[in-house]
Amino acid sequence: MADRSGTAELLTPEDTIALGDSLGRELRAGDVVVLSGPLGAGKTVLAKGIAQALDVEGPVVSPTFVLARVHRARREGAPAMVHVDLYRLLDESSVDLLAELDSLDLDTDLDDAVVVVEWGEGVAERLSDNHLDIRLERCADTDARTAIWQWSRP
Repeated sequence: MADRSGTAELLTPEDTIALGDSLGRELRAGDVVVLSGPLGAGKTVLAKGIAQALDVEGPVVSPTFVLARVHRARREGAPAMVHVDLYRLLDESSVDLLAELDSLDLDTDLDDAVVVVEWGEGVAERLSDNHLDIRLERCADTDARTAIWQWSRP
């Protein structure tokens, strides 16, 4: 396994995709990736890099209005990628995010897939003990981003 944690400066979207690809090569079925950061930080771009590493069908776009998209593996026996976006639910004070995640039945997908969740910090980690937390931040007065990641595996 690669370093359990790290940071990177991402100057371009291509750098963000490359980081996603690098981290994505360490992912296995049953892993959950939690992407956090403000709007426009590059979460979906990073998810594209993870999808590239997993070699899943695309295109990878933000699943904001459908909550989750399944990207099937192109190779036999490889994990699919389930891409989830909880942003739309954050403004709903009456929504129980854990219940919403549970209603998506993502834990059954974990046998055969990597689940990538945007805006799920504090909740999505409960889906699996094997998770990768990635925080993206935009740098002030520039298009550069900083990524900070931490693996949590027993």
